[in-house]
Amino acid sequence: MSRWQALADEDARWGEAGRTATLWWRDDDAVDVSEPLDRLLAIARDTATPLALAVVPARATAALASHLAGEAGVDVLQHGYAHTNHAVAPEKKIEIGLQRPAMLTLGELGTGWMALEQRFGSQALAVMVPPWNRIAPVLVPTLPEIGYRGLSTFGPRPRVHPVRGLLQVNTHVDLIDWKGGRRFAGEETVVDALVASLSRARAGDGEPVGVLSHHLAMDAGAWDFLRSLWEIAKTLENVRVLGARELFGAEVRGQGGRG
Repeated sequence: MSRWQALADEDARWGEAGRTATLWWRDDDAVDVSEPLDRLLAIARDTATPLALAVVPARATAALASHLAGEAGVDVLQHGYAHTNHAVAPEKKIEIGLQRPAMLTLGELGTGWMALEQRFGSQALAVMVPPWNRIAPVLVPTLPEIGYRGLSTFGPRPRVHPVRGLLQVNTHVDLIDWKGGRRFAGEETVVDALVASLSRARAGDGEPVGVLSHHLAMDAGAWDFLRSLWEIAKTLENVRVLGARELFGAEVRGQGGRG
């Protein structure tokens, strides 16, 4: 049985249960216009797939904002502040941690959001995507206090709302094998992970399943798979692909103009 057939079978199981699965797409580490970014946007346009682009505010260029301005279906999420690691080995990399005073970290995030909203306007959503998908748990309750309405990391979410006023919508399937040479994880591995995540969501509360890509780190296999995935997703009868704006709701929309 092909791996894609396993996905079709899982789609059928959602139909048999009278339910609809939700997929979404997040791509991390955007900072500037590049050939890989254009390739990413082409896939989004060609397959009519909404894209959530996690942008590093301290490094994002005016050229990037201008380039994305006309891209319907592309939402901008906040990818930390500068994507700087403050951990000391052997600790895992983290930017939003406790290695520095909390007020300094939160101040940077606030500065980053103001820059992001000014530059990207209503395209920016008040959703925090921590670099390396890590955030100190004690800092999560502070996010809604400083204006964030959404949080997105990796793996099954512990709760829909980690704290009042904060909705968590994660990614679950990474196209890249970071420990195995930073290359495409392979069709079998990725489709199996996708089917397993959909199955888990079906057995639970229907958590949206997120596909995670990194346009600056993808090889030919990852690019080919990404296009195939979204083309095939359109043929699944019981799977809908939503954008971050729909998943997180109207309250996360930026209100500023472009600067």
